[in-house]
Amino acid sequence: MRMNRPCGTAVATMALALAGLTVPATAAPVTGSDATFLKTIHQGNLAEIAAAKDAQKHSSSSCVKKAADMFVRDHTKFDAQVVKLARSKGVTLPAKAAAAQQKQLTSLKSLHGKRDYNRVWLRDQDTSHRQALALIDKETSSGKDTKVRALARTARPTVAKHLQAVTGGTCHTVKGEGT
Repeated sequence: MRMNRPCGTAVATMALALAGLTVPATAAPVTGSDATFLKTIHQGNLAEIAAAKDAQKHSSSSCVKKAADMFVRDHTKFDAQVVKLARSKGVTLPAKAAAAQQKQLTSLKSLHGKRDYNRVWLRDQDTSHRQALALIDKETSSGKDTKVRALARTARPTVAKHLQAVTGGTCHTVKGEGT
């Protein structure tokens, strides 16, 4: 007798239960806007880390380098949380930043050693952190999954602090960041 997959799974689960064994519960998969949030914020983290590492090497401004250090540290930590949550929720994350983000980094790299590098880096960071905050705010207000919403809520103060450091395309020293 051949069983269909759901029936076979149910029978196997019952057999394990009767034998005194348990089947670990899996997290409900995340779909829709919650999955989109995890994918988009992951790509943003990848882009922020890459741009900040570039600034660590190529900026002529100590303020920009301090901001870049903070961005690498914080986005790396946040992305580890995103990856862990996405994995537990069955969401496959993109391997790279979005094409537009990659293009922006390529454009920035063309300014290595040029006077405009810091100005363009700061402007790009202002824009990307504003976009990240909008994405986070949307998730916290309308996301369906409580863990994804909680992750967004937890990240908001850090992303807001990053925006404060680059507001208006000008480097600002952020309180508590080793000035």
